[in-house]
Amino acid sequence: PDTARKLVSFLNISPVKWADIGSKEILKPGHQINQPELLFEKIEDPVIQAQLDKLENIKKMNESAASGLEPALKDISFEEFSTMDIRTAVILEAEKVPNTDKLLKVVVDTGLDIRTVITGIAECFKPEELPGKQVCVLANLAPRTIRGIESHGMILLAEEPGGKFIFITPEEKTKPGSVVK
Repeated sequence: PDTARKLVSFLNISPVKWADIGSKEILKPGHQINQPELLFEKIEDPVIQAQLDKLENIKKMNESAASGLEPALKDISFEEFSTMDIRTAVILEAEKVPNTDKLLKVVVDTGLDIRTVITGIAECFKPEELPGKQVCVLANLAPRTIRGIESHGMILLAEEPGGKFIFITPEEKTKPGSVVK
C-alpha cells in the first residue's frame, strides 16, 4: 500500500482501480509528473541480519515445540552462572503438604545444614520412597514461603515432555555438600 501511494503521488494521478486499467487512458500526452522519489528504501545489512536472527529464533522455537521440549531460556553470563551454589544432598524425610496435590515437604542434608525444601513432585513420587535418595540442590536460592512453610533451596529435576520428573543425581554416591560444577 505504501509503494502504491508513492507511485500515485509521483505520477500525479488519482488512485486507479484494477478494473479501469486498459479501459481508460491514465496518463495523457503532456501530463506533468511530480519530482521522483524512491519507491523502496534501502535495507542495510544489520537490519537484514536482525531479521535473519529473528527467523532463526522462531525456527528453533518451532523445532522445540515439535519435539515437545521447552525452548531454551535467554543466555546468561558466566558470572551469573557462577553465582549458583549447586550441591549434592540426601533426602532425610518427605511428607505431603496438607491440602495440596503437587507439593511435598522434603528435609535434606546438604552437608552444610539440614533444611526444608518444598517441591512440586507429589504427583510423581510417594514421600515414603524418597528418604535416602541423593539429589542435587540449588542451595543459595533465596528462601520462599510456600503454603506457610519456608523453603530453603530447590531440588533439581529433569522434566520429560510427558511431564515425568527425574532427579538430577551424581553418577556415584558422593558426600552431602559436594559442589556441582
